[in-house]
Amino acid sequence: MASIFTKIINGEIPCFKVAEDDKFLAFLDIRPVAFGHTLVIPKQEIDYYFDLDDDLLAAMNVFAKKVAHVLKAEVPCLRIGVMVAGLEVPHAHIHLIPMKAISDLSFSNPRPEISADDMKALAAKLFARLS
Repeated sequence: MASIFTKIINGEIPCFKVAEDDKFLAFLDIRPVAFGHTLVIPKQEIDYYFDLDDDLLAAMNVFAKKVAHVLKAEVPCLRIGVMVAGLEVPHAHIHLIPMKAISDLSFSNPRPEISADDMKALAAKLFARLS
């Protein structure tokens, strides 16, 4: 069965797209731990991050780096935190999370309420800068 991320890649489920190329997709997390929380995924459905072949793993991190630089420029923060947990969805992914303190990376923090309009506006800004 296809993962929810594969359904997003295939356009079966909408997303707030931030960047895309032939191998990767970045989009805003709909349950963010911080405003701007972005997911970077390979288009190839591979469950575990460390099962990605070396070339794909390296390319995914370079893609994520580009997204992180633009995200940091658009969202007030000290850094873009990076997390690879991999338990939520059986599809390799990187979390890029704007942060002001290490505690901002905790998935047990209360989730901020962000309107669809604000998500759409941020995604459009990021997409424009990354295109």
